[in-house]
Amino acid sequence: MDKMPRWADVFLVPFINLILAFVVSGLVVLAIGENPFKAIWIMISGSLGSTSGIGYTLYYATNYMFTGLAVAVAFHARLFNIGGEGQAAVAGIGTALVLLAFDWPYWWLAMPFAIIGAAVFGAAWAFIPAYLQAKRGSHIVITTIMFNFIGAALMGFLLNGILKNPDTQNAETVAFPKGAHLPTVHEVLSPLGINFAKSAPLNVSFLLALACAVGVWFLLWRTRLGYQIRAFGQSETAARYAGIDAVKITVITMLISGALAGMLSINVVMGEQGRLIKEFVEGAGFVGIAVALMGRSHPFGIVLASLLFGMLTQGGFELMWDMPAISREMVLVIQALIILFTGALDNMVRDPVERLFLRMRKRKG
Repeated sequence: MDKMPRWADVFLVPFINLILAFVVSGLVVLAIGENPFKAIWIMISGSLGSTSGIGYTLYYATNYMFTGLAVAVAFHARLFNIGGEGQAAVAGIGTALVLLAFDWPYWWLAMPFAIIGAAVFGAAWAFIPAYLQAKRGSHIVITTIMFNFIGAALMGFLLNGILKNPDTQNAETVAFPKGAHLPTVHEVLSPLGINFAKSAPLNVSFLLALACAVGVWFLLWRTRLGYQIRAFGQSETAARYAGIDAVKITVITMLISGALAGMLSINVVMGEQGRLIKEFVEGAGFVGIAVALMGRSHPFGIVLASLLFGMLTQGGFELMWDMPAISREMVLVIQALIILFTGALDNMVRDPVERLFLRMRKRKG
């Protein structure tokens, strides 16, 4: 019998962890001489108080959905894929090569091929660490971290070499064809008479992120492969005894994880930038780890956690403008506290909540 209801595990414990993280963050803000309640209001209004803020919040949330889902799929097989940063970066190369190969007339024609390019390159970058783990026993954490750096070096080599735009000193490609531009939410809604901020980078890849969340849920809980992934994650020994091929599951899981991380390049490279630049991932691969932890590796929880971290990112930028005493590092501290409470200190909340529900059951019994 479970020690507490499923809803308490998915919603109540993360909510309490979140409240504790914000309380400690408020104390930190108070310690530097600023009003924590004002800081919270600025972050909320900056992320949700205008169509521009909402657009940026959902844009960042889209990135975190992709990387959070990537980490979660690997988690279910008890694989700690910490290489989402590198997989997303290399996937950007695949996206750029597809979009630069032709003079695409329409975005809806280019997008499926860009998705394939991103998925193939992201999965390929996850394949080698997966193979080394499955066949050679190399730890997936070490190899995926190393491949983040190798991916960054590869990006630098290509963007300062054969893919470099000759008309600029920046490490970037030439602009993609106009037909390869993903429509923003402003462009989608304006024909309907709905006024949405033109500056907001939110684009149709947000729908792709939601579709990926549904797809991951269906894969993990409604398919044979998903059952094998979860069974392997619960007990590798029992999975082997049941006839599940450990090498196959490890490699396939990491391929799916890498492909999901690669979808970030659709949002950023194809959607916002319209070209490939070197530092386009901007730490979203690492934020995805926190998103997966907070979302309990469930797609629905990951969507909610992505929205929260999207708000923190956009609200953090607004906070730096309106309260100069609070720096970018302070926003990172708030994010780190959320990661700390939802990850490392999770049992500090979980154990008392479990005991509370056990006492309630005994009283009813």
